[in-house]
Amino acid sequence: MQVDHLLRLDRLDLSLVWGDRALLAQEVGGVTATDLEDPARFLESGEIVLSGLVWWSGEDDPAKAERFVSALSEAGAVALLAGEETHGEVPRAVVDACRRHRVALLAVPAHTSFRAVTEAVYLRRWGELSRRPTDHYALPENVRADLDRALERGASVAELLDRAFAHLGTPDCHLLTGSGRTVARTAGAAELPAHRAAELLRGVRGTTVRVEADDDTAFDAWHLHLPEEGRVPPRVLHEIAELLGRHRRREDRRRATRGAASAELMAAVGAAHADANRLHAALAACGLGDGRAYTVVVAGLVPGGGLGKAAGSGVPSASGVPSASGGPAGAGAAGAAAGAKAGAGAGVGETDGAAALAEALGHLLPATVASVVAGCPGGEAMAVLAHDEGAGPELRAVLGEVWPLVHACRPAAALHAGVSEAVTTPAALNAALAQARYALAAARAAAPTGARLAGLGDLRGLDSLVAGIPAEVREVYRETVLGPLLGPGRASHATLLETLEVFLAHNCSWARTAEALHLHVNTVHYRIERVEALTGRDLSRLDHKLDLRAALLCR
Repeated sequence: MQVDHLLRLDRLDLSLVWGDRALLAQEVGGVTATDLEDPARFLESGEIVLSGLVWWSGEDDPAKAERFVSALSEAGAVALLAGEETHGEVPRAVVDACRRHRVALLAVPAHTSFRAVTEAVYLRRWGELSRRPTDHYALPENVRADLDRALERGASVAELLDRAFAHLGTPDCHLLTGSGRTVARTAGAAELPAHRAAELLRGVRGTTVRVEADDDTAFDAWHLHLPEEGRVPPRVLHEIAELLGRHRRREDRRRATRGAASAELMAAVGAAHADANRLHAALAACGLGDGRAYTVVVAGLVPGGGLGKAAGSGVPSASGVPSASGGPAGAGAAGAAAGAKAGAGAGVGETDGAAALAEALGHLLPATVASVVAGCPGGEAMAVLAHDEGAGPELRAVLGEVWPLVHACRPAAALHAGVSEAVTTPAALNAALAQARYALAAARAAAPTGARLAGLGDLRGLDSLVAGIPAEVREVYRETVLGPLLGPGRASHATLLETLEVFLAHNCSWARTAEALHLHVNTVHYRIERVEALTGRDLSRLDHKLDLRAALLCR
């Protein structure tokens, strides 16, 4: 385990304060927690050091930070993980000392316990040990042989999970995604609502081991969660997770073979002119040919997060531990789904956007919905859902409920989606795509830096309606209506624009506008008259007010 692996564990929410690539690539051999001013005699080479910085006070001179960090450096510590709870941030003197002595420095937020960090390190090291060549296994030989046979014949993940834990008395165990979707559970484990499962993954109770994939994201990673701590030995859990990783790798290969069909469907839906025959063939190739109605969803993700956060790597979990190698999870969508990573060579943003959308669709019941997800350039993704007539509103409601849970997997990112109205013929999919893109633009306008999923029913105001208009059209309209006020020639024009905006926002009330701008009412009258003269609009007319309001929204 290397230092930078800790930064990829979203559940820990660590951030990099200082450290270069060489320092972050150092191997972690253990953990020591200390708040002694001089911890040298308790440290060993290769350890990370956890400190709440209780020994530091705002009045301390830099010498105290120098003494503490130099002790770490001389002992061979690979990183300092400094808690932010005591001081609200890592003191500058500590940062400077780490830079001088070349000790990687990570900040631990107040909501992350040192115990969680310690568990993450040691459970990860258990996993690495379990993957080393050895003649000794934690799982009994007959259990391993039975699981291997089940895997070879294509057993479901639910069957594999039951068989893996049967010799342990079948303890309660859930295989969960970061958004709380239950992939599988042991026979006696109770069904978990998504919001409850997500809370368990982000809690401190129980044991959680990640089924690590080669190219997974925060959205589609799998986690084994057991509510009872210590019920199953860590090495046994890691061997089971490794088996599930092999299952994922096989499933991803199968999905990858359908990547071309998925791409063809998206191309047919997005074509300038609808080709009914092409659409019918593309739907059939993806297993969606029997749909009685179709809905299109378009999603976009803008990565965020502080320095040192590995975009899309790791998912919140009780231990925060990547454990067993495996393949990507694929789309995670119900029914006949092409994987979110089916397109080879997809960029990071593209993969994350498709994985987020596919994870949300995975919460829909596979018995009633089939879907195909494909990544698009720029971090966007598109999905086509096939379902029964009349199911559209219910699907929209479920997606709206789970969208915040999906966003919580990457809370620093902006995650938006637009959902079309249901259409009943393949030829109408082109129009449905246009609707979804319009709704996506409205979602972005409503929550630019957060998360929002919108449908056409959410276009309830002029601002959301204008947001879906193509940018080039908005620009032309803005120039046409407000052109005389937009030129760089006169600074007073900016004042006129501000006055117009406040005047319209206050329902064209002269007195309230004057109060808001701290002006005499006569000054407001003069400025509005200038706006009318320059734009040719009469603000006593409703249609002209709407013209100017729409033009302001197009800026």
